[in-house]
Amino acid sequence: MVGATRETVPVTGTDRRITQPRRLMWAARPGTGPGSSRSSPLYTYVLDADDELAGELDPRSRVAARQLATAKLVQFGVGECDLSPWFATARQGPGLLVLDGLIVFETCTGDRIAAELIGAGDLLQASHLITDDLLERTCHWRVLWPARMAVLDGGFADRVRPFPQLLRALLRRACSRAAELDVLRAISSQPRLEVRLVLLLWHLSARWGRPCPGGVRLCLPLTHRLLGQLVAAERPSISHALKRLARAGLVTGHADDLRLHGNLSDQLESLIGPPAALVEHPVTRGAAVRSHRAVVAESMTASTFDG
Repeated sequence: MVGATRETVPVTGTDRRITQPRRLMWAARPGTGPGSSRSSPLYTYVLDADDELAGELDPRSRVAARQLATAKLVQFGVGECDLSPWFATARQGPGLLVLDGLIVFETCTGDRIAAELIGAGDLLQASHLITDDLLERTCHWRVLWPARMAVLDGGFADRVRPFPQLLRALLRRACSRAAELDVLRAISSQPRLEVRLVLLLWHLSARWGRPCPGGVRLCLPLTHRLLGQLVAAERPSISHALKRLARAGLVTGHADDLRLHGNLSDQLESLIGPPAALVEHPVTRGAAVRSHRAVVAESMTASTFDG
């Protein structure tokens, strides 16, 4: 890699042109490099920014690979963003690796929008640019938390070729995202909205939740509209379903700060019974909850949840 370069790097919708040759700037850790990517291009050591990817290599190989596994670093603030230029840059390589932040990917067909949440470790590829001769769709990216991405282009792929473990790990990342979409599709196929919401929230909690007394706390910028796009429901229906779950003591709080009480098995046990099982009771973890579960169990038939 040369010590000086000329580049045009669009970031958050603007072009920053370096008119004089200058040395490339590297940031071994977020925030430690001089300057900001808003004014000049930053590069990052990918293995420093992604510990799981670094774990694919033994210590000796990691030292050698660190110098080769470098990539351009781009940053996005909260709001709509256009990733098309970066997908074009990375078209000969693995794609865009999300290092941190939270992004929602929206796909619109007809008058309906389906959403997908994307976070650190996800590998993005330009599959949304594939056209359909019969079905028209539009796609949008929206940043919910400030995000950083490494642009893994063809040069990156060539440099890490001596370390096939890295490319295999990145391929697994792409497959994992496809599997995530399968999970969302299965959740959305549940006929009862409360069940869809509970499954979604526990699924999100596995990645972004934090244990708290009596359950899990999920703090994400989730609006009722976004929840509806994730589980195929209208916003008013989401609002009513969350109220019913709160009255039942299963999910409480606001959309951006939810508390899931108990565990998934117990919540599903309550929800697969008759609608009357959603009775109002105080949100406690003692004898009152055990008594409530006993009442629910008596009112249920021998139905089972077939995941």
